[in-house]
Amino acid sequence: MSFVTLVGNPREGSRTRTAAEHAARLVAERLEHPGKRDVVDLAALAPVLLAPKPPAEVQEALQLVAGAKVLLVASPTYKGTYTGLLKVFLDRLPSQALAGTVALPVLVMGDARHALAVETHLRPLLVELGANVPTPGLALLESEIAAPEEVLGRWADRVVPQIVLREGATV
Repeated sequence: MSFVTLVGNPREGSRTRTAAEHAARLVAERLEHPGKRDVVDLAALAPVLLAPKPPAEVQEALQLVAGAKVLLVASPTYKGTYTGLLKVFLDRLPSQALAGTVALPVLVMGDARHALAVETHLRPLLVELGANVPTPGLALLESEIAAPEEVLGRWADRVVPQIVLREGATV
């Protein structure tokens, strides 16, 4: 199984990436998936993402994301939704590029008032690309990143049975 984490924060070394990698590790452990988990951090691709002909590293990232069996998509919440950087990247994927992929949306936010953004903005984008999004996304407060085990652990416990039900014994 290929497990990919896509981080849509424009800052390298972001808290969003930290939270996303932690969430991915917890989900993978519960899936009993000891294999490699890839990370696509868009901060590194930002300077070349809008090039008319995307360079090889963008093409490789797009192929990695499109080929994922499980794709955890994480972004900070800016102006009540995911980042433009994440949107630009996902817009480069062809229609139905995520068909057959289980997508797990995660938004990191500064204020709980943005909690619905994961369901009203990020989830529909992933579904539009063909992904199966079997559970509610995770709206994670920045204050919860410092000690994420409780929140992320509960979320992973809720997510994994849905992935297994959706994908059967192959996951």
